Amino acid sequence: QVQLVESGGGLVQAGGSLRLSCAASGRTFSDYAMGWFRQAPGKEREFVAAISWIRGRTYYADSVKGRFTISRDNAKNTLFLQMNSLKSEDTAVYYCAAGLSSYYYTEEGYSYWGQGTQVTVSS
Repeated sequence: QVQLVESGGGLVQAGGSLRLSCAASGRTFSDYAMGWFRQAPGKEREFVAAISWIRGRTYYADSVKGRFTISRDNAKNTLFLQMNSLKSEDTAVYYCAAGLSSYYYTEEGYSYWGQGTQVTVSS
């Protein structure tokens, strides 16, 4: 079992920045690929970014590429999402997830999920 707790969400103006964190506990954090997903009101949850468990290779949705950066600190069992140049369409609940597969872009690739943190971008 892996427990995930997100933090760092909040209200920010368009063009601003936020840094999300996801603290993991339980199994060995470094064994897992980690991802960020988001769900806006009335929409399905969508992939945002992922980082592999080995070599730390990163993957991004086109909508956030160049603005968001995913990273991980295996020594501190923590995942991060640095979000810059935020837009109103980035408003959503952001979830971190952990999985052992290489299906980084889909929910099915992840076995464990956090409760989510709200990000609201005002225009």
